[in-house]
Amino acid sequence: MTEGGGSVKTLGMNIFMAAGEMAPFARNGALADAMLSLAEELQRLGHQVSVAIPYYRCIRENKNLKVKKKSVKITVLMGNQTRTAEVFESRSPDGVQVLLIARDEYFDRTGIYGGDGGSYQDNAERFIFFTKCVLELAQRLDPAPDILHVHDWQTALLPLFVKAQQIAFPTVLTIHSLEFQGNFWSYDFALTNLGAEWFSMNGAEFYGSMNCLKAGVKQADAVIVSSEYYAHEIQTTEFGCGLDAVFRENAWKLQGIPSGVDDATRNPATDKLLAATFTAKNTKGKVACRDAILKKLDLAPTPKGPVFALISDVIQSKSLDRLLPILDRFLANDVRLILIGRVDDRYLLSIKTYLRKHHGKLAWRESDDETHALIAGADAILFPSQVNPEIAISSLRYGTIPVARAFGGLEQIVTPYNEAGNGFVFYDDAPEALLDILRYSLQIFSDTVQWKLLMQRAMQADFSWSASAKRHEQVYKKFVKTSAK
Repeated sequence: MTEGGGSVKTLGMNIFMAAGEMAPFARNGALADAMLSLAEELQRLGHQVSVAIPYYRCIRENKNLKVKKKSVKITVLMGNQTRTAEVFESRSPDGVQVLLIARDEYFDRTGIYGGDGGSYQDNAERFIFFTKCVLELAQRLDPAPDILHVHDWQTALLPLFVKAQQIAFPTVLTIHSLEFQGNFWSYDFALTNLGAEWFSMNGAEFYGSMNCLKAGVKQADAVIVSSEYYAHEIQTTEFGCGLDAVFRENAWKLQGIPSGVDDATRNPATDKLLAATFTAKNTKGKVACRDAILKKLDLAPTPKGPVFALISDVIQSKSLDRLLPILDRFLANDVRLILIGRVDDRYLLSIKTYLRKHHGKLAWRESDDETHALIAGADAILFPSQVNPEIAISSLRYGTIPVARAFGGLEQIVTPYNEAGNGFVFYDDAPEALLDILRYSLQIFSDTVQWKLLMQRAMQADFSWSASAKRHEQVYKKFVKTSAK
C-alpha cells in the first residue's frame, strides 16, 4: 500500500490501521506491542498492511529507526483554523509500512499522552487532528484501503467521521483498554467540524461531554474486544465502565477475539532483555531473572519465597481496594511484591506508608520500560481487577503464574489450578477472597515439583498471533466485497 505512488498488486485485502502507538516506534503500554504483532501477522497472511501513528519526538530521536520524508502534506480544518501535517514513512522489523503524521506543535513532546504523571490538556485537539489526517491519508492511498481498523479512544472518532461524511470505508474498532475512553468537555467537539446532529446519542455526546470511544462504538461496523465472554461482561454495569448501555445497544457488532503473543519478542528462550534465558524444559534461568529484578528494585533476596508483581499502565482503584486491606497479612509471609503503574492521588499516602513499613519486601514504580524483564523475574502476577489480557498472555509465556479474579478476557486465558490449570482464580469481590487465593498459591509454590509442572503448563499454552490474525481476517471479510485482488 503506497501513498499516491501507483498501484501495488496484492492477493489479499488492503488494511489501513491507526493507533496512538506502535512498537518499536512509540510505546506507552501493551497496545504498542499488539499493534506490531497484529499488523505483521496479517501481512504474513498475504494482506497489504499499513499503519498510521503520530510522529512523536521519541521516534525522531531514535537513531535505530530509518525514517524518510514523503512528498505529501495534509491540511485539515480544526474549528475555524487550518492545520497542516507532514507525512514520514518507516517500516516495522518485518516490513509493514508505517506512516508517521508529523506536526511538532502536537507531537514533538517528551511524552506520548502526557508528562509528569498527568495527561496533556490538549489531548482532544491532538488526536482529533491526527484522526482527521488519517482519514485524509486513507483517501489518498493507492490502492484504496478495503478496511480501516482503528484502536482505542485516540482514533475512535474515525468511524464517526466516515459516517458523517458518507465515505465508503468499512470501519473496525478494537478496544484494548476500556477504562480510557477519551472523555473531554463538550467545547472540544467544535474541533471535529461536524454538524450538531453528531453531538447526540448516535454520536459523540455522553452525559454532556464528548466521549471518543462511545462515538466509535456507535458508528463502527464492528467492535473487537478481548474475548467473547468479555463482550457479554461489558454489557453489565460492573464491567462496562459507564458504557454498558451503549454496548447493549450495539451488542450485535461486538466480536470477541483474544490477543496473541509474538514469539519473536516474547520468548524467554531468546529475550535479550533478560538476565538469563530459560525454557519450559529448563527453567533455571528464571531464578537469575528473579534475582536481577530484586536487585534492581532494592528488594531483599528471597531464596525460598515467591515474587509477586502487579503490572499495569494505571493500577485501577478496584485492584487497590482489594489489595491494600490485606497487604499487611500477605507481606507477613516470605514474599516480595512489586507494583508497577500510576495510582490515583487518593492512594498515594497509603502506598508510601506501606513502602516504609515493608521496606525490602514491597516496591512501587509508576512505570518501567523493561516490562519483559519484570514479568520474567516474577513468580506470579496479580490481576485483582480488569486488565489488558495481553499482559496475562505474556506472563504465561514467561512461566509467571497468573493470580486473577474471574472476569473479562482472562476467563479464556487463565484456568484454575488443578491437573490441567495454568493459574489461580478467585471469584468473590472481597479482599479476603484475594488473600485466600494468595495463600493457596503460596502452598503450591512450596511444592517445587508441582510449581515447576504448573510453570511448564503455562509456558506451553498456545496464544499465537496467527490464530488471532485469522479471526481478524474473518471479521474484515464480512465487510469487504472482494477479499482477493
